[in-house]
Amino acid sequence: MKTDIETVPGPSAMHPRAALEVLWAFLMLGLTSFGGPVAHIGYFRREFVERRRWLDDASFIDLVGLCQFLPGPASSQVGFSLGLQRAGWLGGIAAWCGFTLPSILLLLVFAIVAPHLGGPVGDGVLHGLKLVAVAVVAQAVWDMARRLCPDTRRAGIALAAMTVLALTTTQFAQLIVIVLGAGLGVLLLRSGHPLAAQPLTLPSRFRISHATGVIALILFCALLAGLPALRHLTDERSVAIFDGFYRSGALVFGGGHVVLPLLQAQTVATGWVSNSAFLAGYGAAQAVPGPLFTFATYLGWLSGSPAHPWLGAMLATVGIFLPGLLLVVAALPHWQALRERASAAAMLAGVNAAVVGILASALYSPVWTSAVHSAADFAVAAIAFVLLTRWKAPPLAVVALCAVVGAAGLA
Repeated sequence: MKTDIETVPGPSAMHPRAALEVLWAFLMLGLTSFGGPVAHIGYFRREFVERRRWLDDASFIDLVGLCQFLPGPASSQVGFSLGLQRAGWLGGIAAWCGFTLPSILLLLVFAIVAPHLGGPVGDGVLHGLKLVAVAVVAQAVWDMARRLCPDTRRAGIALAAMTVLALTTTQFAQLIVIVLGAGLGVLLLRSGHPLAAQPLTLPSRFRISHATGVIALILFCALLAGLPALRHLTDERSVAIFDGFYRSGALVFGGGHVVLPLLQAQTVATGWVSNSAFLAGYGAAQAVPGPLFTFATYLGWLSGSPAHPWLGAMLATVGIFLPGLLLVVAALPHWQALRERASAAAMLAGVNAAVVGILASALYSPVWTSAVHSAADFAVAAIAFVLLTRWKAPPLAVVALCAVVGAAGLA
């Protein structure tokens, strides 16, 4: 009998005990994985390739390549896929829960406590967290620009994206820029080289049936197209929250900090969350382990109705992660054919260059304009940036330093 996920015979395949093993392994990572998506991939490789030997290096690199190609949080997609490969659907859910729940709970605590941080000290701490956000986003722009815009053509696509965003006020500006980047990539960057020349090396037990992939893709598209219509018809805040965060998760290429402008458009621009609260939460998100997309939990709490903030937090969290997981399931059966097309590599390169422009625009507004108001603010943000980029200081230590500086009234 053929199942949706073909497994290699063995005591762990599709067994609840295997799912518990997955849950424990990812829970330990969820409690200790600081440093953002790139660092998370490194943690995963050490844990599951070198130590536990759940898969080989080539299989792991293939999986990372797929998740970086798709919209969504790459580290969470890799983790979900590893759990799926190890223990079936139950393992995928266990991996996501173990890696994500610690961050969710910590940001929920901050969302509850933050409104009570009044007075000079509390205001100073929140301001210090905003300055952390400036340094972290600047670091992301710097690193991504060097990696994703190494030539004049891709730098030009990034500049075109920044120009479009500066001149456009529509809520679909980010989507327009992503489509523009994909088109320019196909026109300007096609070199004849596919994404990979080697055959896909993922283990046979990892395969998902084509039917399951098609169902996941249909569900992804139905939600992406249907939620805005349902939001318009019902005018319910809960539908609007789920729609806004789902679209953010569905349209973000590059993961991590790139989601910032999309979330800002869905929460601050709509009046659900103030700019000050948004940036304070973003700073706090740097101080917790796990995926940065759990910032949506904090925003969902603030966006929900005062009587039901838990509902807002839950809808935002599920909404932002769901599209990326659906796309992984949809793409796995077709990844080998896609990665052999040179046009796919060119399109991805153009999208990545446009993403640099999107993040650079967000660095200016709302991050810089809302946090840096004096020479002292600039100095603190600059010091934090140097600590992160040149001295490779742990993000948690930089967050703590800026919070202390803010509480002391030095910025």
